[in-house]
Amino acid sequence: MSRWGSLEYGGIVELRGPLLVVAGVHDVGWDEYVTVRVGDGPDRHGVVLETDRDLAVVQVLEGTAGLDPSRTRVRFAGSPLAVPVGPAWLGRACNGRGQPIDGGPPVRGTDLAPTTGAPLNPLHRQPPADPVLTGISAIDGLATLVRGQKLPIFSVAGLPHLELATQVAAQAHVGGEPFAVVFAAMGLTHADAAAVRDGLEGRSRSGELALLLNTADDPVIERILTPRIALTAAEHLAFSLGRHVLVVMADMTSYGEALREVSAARGEIPARRAYPGYLYSDLASLYERCGRIHGVPGSVTILPVLTMPAGDISHPMPDLTGYITEGQVVLSPELHARGVYPPVDPLQSLSRLMRKGAGPGRTRDDHLDVAAQLLAALAHARQVRELSDLVGLETLSGTDQQYLRYEAAFEQVLLRQGVGEARTLDETLDRAWQVLAELPRRELTMLPATLVAERLADAGEVRT
Repeated sequence: MSRWGSLEYGGIVELRGPLLVVAGVHDVGWDEYVTVRVGDGPDRHGVVLETDRDLAVVQVLEGTAGLDPSRTRVRFAGSPLAVPVGPAWLGRACNGRGQPIDGGPPVRGTDLAPTTGAPLNPLHRQPPADPVLTGISAIDGLATLVRGQKLPIFSVAGLPHLELATQVAAQAHVGGEPFAVVFAAMGLTHADAAAVRDGLEGRSRSGELALLLNTADDPVIERILTPRIALTAAEHLAFSLGRHVLVVMADMTSYGEALREVSAARGEIPARRAYPGYLYSDLASLYERCGRIHGVPGSVTILPVLTMPAGDISHPMPDLTGYITEGQVVLSPELHARGVYPPVDPLQSLSRLMRKGAGPGRTRDDHLDVAAQLLAALAHARQVRELSDLVGLETLSGTDQQYLRYEAAFEQVLLRQGVGEARTLDETLDRAWQVLAELPRRELTMLPATLVAERLADAGEVRT
């Protein structure tokens, strides 16, 4: 039998959770695609996780429940798992393995691409530049997302991170250039999955969305595959078809839990919090699949969403994600408790590439100066609020009381935004100037005097 046709074996010696071990194999490689033939039942599918002499450990995507080793045969394809790629993904809703759940035919592409992706040559990488505008003031104005960037959202259980991710996916745009969104959901409840589909219906109808939904009752192994299929489809849309693609992956903590479960089934020695020791490199193999290529018009931008267990930002998932990515958008339980949506904490949030995507020639000439002044003033306002809690409001100076009014205006005028409300960048920055008008002119030390005069004096809003 030809090596590049298929090799079939029946020597299954062990079933362990989602894994099966096949003996007597040869010419089988790591990450090879597998078809598991189950007697008269439907075929299952898997990937080779490990080989050792004549043994192969296979990760079964549908799980091993109900398998009879004596009636099961394993066929090795001779190549890695590949999925069809092309524009046929757009407008479709699939499960975490890429199988349609929208009642349509299977997704058929113009080509097949391995889900492992192809690493970009560093010499061919083009630095991230130009913004991806989300319609969210707290992100566009203060932590601008840049094409080719990876910018995670850090949250805790109970906060509206999924609503925010869905809103970003529904509203994001790149100023009239070809654009698409690939949304990879992992471990969602059926109610949350339905909410995501409803929230993205408009983008799907416009042919700008590929949706992969892995729900909590789907096989846990499927969660490891979901982001890889999403990124494979996104890379082709970007680097072969010239689209700017935003990949939203929620929730990466569910992905990490799936990785930990498979690692435990394999009997690997656990590392921190029982996660596998290769968690960092595994996450990097996903996050680093974003970027831009010299001479290619498209880009892949990644927005992962992570819930931090017990709000612990030093937990392995957010901790390692922070090392790999270029900033973070952090959601605040305190702002959420005060009814602010989206509850983005501007002082904990940061886009390290913001200067590559904002400012003259990219957004608005005053963007970077205004953002710096807003954050500096907010930091001082919070110090004043802490002081007022200690000594009382009536003991504060007039300027300090203006800072407290500034903080309230910051939350109400700039941060607070309706679910589904999309703001233009001009509207966001105009609201920022309205907030800054709460401060005396002498306090606006990070803004050029001519800019302050132009933006505020004509309206009679400058406080002297």
